[in-house]
Amino acid sequence: MINTENKPNSVTFACVLSLCASDVMIGFGTQNHALVIKYGLEMDSPVANTLLAMYAKCRHVSDSRKLFDSVPKSDSVTWNGMISGFVQNGLMLDAQNLFRDMICSGVKPDSITFSSFLPSISESENLDHCKEIHCYIIRNSVKMDVYLKSALIDIYLKCRDVKMVSKIFKQRTTIVDIVIYTAMISGYVLNGMNWDAVEIFRWLMENKMKPNSVTLASILPATACLAALKLGKELHSYILKNGYEKKCYVGCALMDMYAKCGRLDLCHQIFEGVSDKDTVCWNSMITSFSQNGKPEEAIDLFRKMGLERAKYDYVSLSAALSACANLPALQSGKEIHGFMIRNLLSSDLFAESALIDLYAKCGNLELSLHVFTRMKTRNEVSWNSIISAYGNHGRLKESFDMYYKMLELGLQPDHVTFLSLISACGHAGKVDEGAHYFHSMTEQYGITARMEHYACMVDLYGRAGHLKEAFEIVKGMPFEPDAGIWGTLLGACRVHGNVDLAELASERLFELDPQNSGYYVLLSNLQADAGRWENVLRVRSLMKERKVNKVPGYSWIEVNNQTHLFFAADGSHLQSDKIYDLLKYLLLEMQREGYVPLLHGRVQAPGWHGSCRI
Repeated sequence: MINTENKPNSVTFACVLSLCASDVMIGFGTQNHALVIKYGLEMDSPVANTLLAMYAKCRHVSDSRKLFDSVPKSDSVTWNGMISGFVQNGLMLDAQNLFRDMICSGVKPDSITFSSFLPSISESENLDHCKEIHCYIIRNSVKMDVYLKSALIDIYLKCRDVKMVSKIFKQRTTIVDIVIYTAMISGYVLNGMNWDAVEIFRWLMENKMKPNSVTLASILPATACLAALKLGKELHSYILKNGYEKKCYVGCALMDMYAKCGRLDLCHQIFEGVSDKDTVCWNSMITSFSQNGKPEEAIDLFRKMGLERAKYDYVSLSAALSACANLPALQSGKEIHGFMIRNLLSSDLFAESALIDLYAKCGNLELSLHVFTRMKTRNEVSWNSIISAYGNHGRLKESFDMYYKMLELGLQPDHVTFLSLISACGHAGKVDEGAHYFHSMTEQYGITARMEHYACMVDLYGRAGHLKEAFEIVKGMPFEPDAGIWGTLLGACRVHGNVDLAELASERLFELDPQNSGYYVLLSNLQADAGRWENVLRVRSLMKERKVNKVPGYSWIEVNNQTHLFFAADGSHLQSDKIYDLLKYLLLEMQREGYVPLLHGRVQAPGWHGSCRI
């Protein structure tokens, strides 16, 4: 067209520049900007607004701002474009300042202005600011269209004002749109109201409204939190029927759902099927492996991510460091730490906190403290990490000292802080101190105790042999105890030989987690210790009846950057002969020093041969 006698006009440039923005073709867009100036159309409002949007969408916000400052701003369209550009690029404070400038300049904001601007307030979760904007909308009779209503619902849900959300949702608009229902679903999930989110989705389907890919990506986390695998599979089928599975954010939501429902195999299958994996997709799979007992796979995938030149971010690093801590794999963790330093990625609070946790779990408390002291800024997560590090190493005094230093700096403890403190008290046998921090959490700071806090309290009393108090904690819980709570109580019964309470705990465990062989083994060994051989046979028969296979226990050690696994009576290691010879030598040396092994639980019944352990 340019090579002919026909000259491009403002409509031509607006169309071409819109295409550059949608496909992120910044080079071609810049060339067209030069042509716009050549043809004298740079002050034309539609062309200028399209140029501004193109630069913003291509993440060239400074160029977008320069253009904004140079063009006339007679109506709200140019202001809207710049505010939207700031929000899209995460520059929320700039968006808020520009919104104030817009009002001061006398340009009246419209529904598009507020739809673009409201997410900047959502980011800060400032409820008062949110209400001020809402009042302005009502006072100035701004048209409440679908997008503005959706933006208001989203901001109030992020500010945890569910009552106001219900009022806005019930207000009638001329068009009932899927966008509003998607915002409601997303907000309910954010506030932990997963069943409410599912109910809205069901209503959508019953009323023949077609959910889009964003709606599906919003409802999947609700099924993940509810561990509703059947519903999740139904949603997966719907996604496949409508061809949404290729969208990366839908794939990530599916992966998260399957991982949280315990189907890591299906999670990995979906990951492999995503053709254009972004950083979020890689992070989701690495985190799923790390949180589901597959730390080695998580580290391998982290390395593969680098080989495929995907961009690491702080989530990738934190997930990989967490996997190293769970193994523990000190050398791999140090390599990641080195990578962070070389690539100037060592200043993120969450990645640094993960480093503190890694070094502590690998037994190197000095390096944990070194990372902590070198941090430029610290938040609650950082302090929680070092408090937990000291606690897990039995350094209770230092753990308490760090807690009080945290308070002196004006930082408020959260549920993780108290979890670390109670756990540390449990390991040190300080029952009264642990109980004090539990009551301080609920009464002084108003933090509602979660399942894990009750598990820590049961462990605290159980370790100290106060089984009656431990059982009282279980009975007094405001919600149903899970398998972790009953398992902790059973373990304490095993240590202190309380058979009757162990049987009660086992009954609940066999209902809640019938395929976990560890609970059967604990009860059987306890029955054997007490000489209750009929009950031992009953537990063994129950295992056979339910086809429960005992998962062999194993230990591991890292030597010269290589992890070695060992099972009981294992002979598969290449150096097993030398290992057993050394063990025999050590046992003889121990016996010479007067060591007598405690054959706990190896009582023999009449007519039985060998150990009565399963």
